[in-house]
Amino acid sequence: MAIERVAVLGSGSWGTAFAKVIADSGPEVVLWARRQEVASEITETRVNSGYLPGISLPANLTATSDPAKALDGADAVVLAVPSQTLRVNLSGWKDLLPPDATLVSLSKGVELGTLKRMSEVIREVACVDESQVAVVSGPNLAKEIAVEQPTATVIACTDHDRAVDLQHACSNSYFRPYTNTDVVGCELGGACKNVIALACGMAAGMGYGDNTMASIITRGLAETARLGAALGADPLTFAGLAGLGDLVATCASPLSRNRSFGERLGRGETLAQAQEAAHGQVAEGVKSCSSIRELANAHGVDMPITEGIHQVCHDGLSVRDLGAALLGRNRKHERQ
Repeated sequence: MAIERVAVLGSGSWGTAFAKVIADSGPEVVLWARRQEVASEITETRVNSGYLPGISLPANLTATSDPAKALDGADAVVLAVPSQTLRVNLSGWKDLLPPDATLVSLSKGVELGTLKRMSEVIREVACVDESQVAVVSGPNLAKEIAVEQPTATVIACTDHDRAVDLQHACSNSYFRPYTNTDVVGCELGGACKNVIALACGMAAGMGYGDNTMASIITRGLAETARLGAALGADPLTFAGLAGLGDLVATCASPLSRNRSFGERLGRGETLAQAQEAAHGQVAEGVKSCSSIRELANAHGVDMPITEGIHQVCHDGLSVRDLGAALLGRNRKHERQ
């Protein structure tokens, strides 16, 4: 089914950047913003100055603060809200969703309490089959995409034809999407990389260099893959764009909110000070580390970096003590 009209619900950096990607690929896009002043600015000036200042948005991208208007006639609905608010937001929108629209998750996390992945939350709240839900994951830093720097991504859906339809709807000269049917693996890669990026940021804040970063990234990928194996993901997914690709970008770039947040903690700032420096925004990994930790424990999966990040963010462990604890763990074979 050709996708000609897309609703993007969420006008933050990634929601706006992905809306631009789709519009640059041809379809008509309506971006929903919570605040009317943001919607008006986008429609009237072609700019979202609060999240992507200086970026000119295409003429076939308009905005509204009315979700019914955004969703009317949409062939695909892109959900671009934080993972821990997805359920409550979608609950308010579910009666407005076009019946056969493909529901696309940009959110990366595991829900606190239920331990559900975002696609599972969407299926439960919207009462749709898994074949109607897709996820987007890859090395996709919003600001780089907004200025049209080349990148690739993965569109995962158990219905391969839907994934291909979405692939056509967001393919352009700077954005190259690949398809995959491993929704579980793509979502876990996207959720866990935020936690590992916090660890890399902490190491950078303490003044450590590339050896340390490479070690954290590699061991972080190993524990992500262990969790994926326990939940039935394809191991090859973690060597791809939604695994290693997303992990490297998020762990290495100063544009990554999780990396930057972790760096402040590594320099000795408290969680509250880091949040204040981030203009009141909390990095996704700060919350997701707890739900991912619980999910791992429920499946008997060892995730020491995730456990340590949880202890730093929520149990008062110092960043320096976390480093000592990780280095002092029992020695083992690399594949354990």
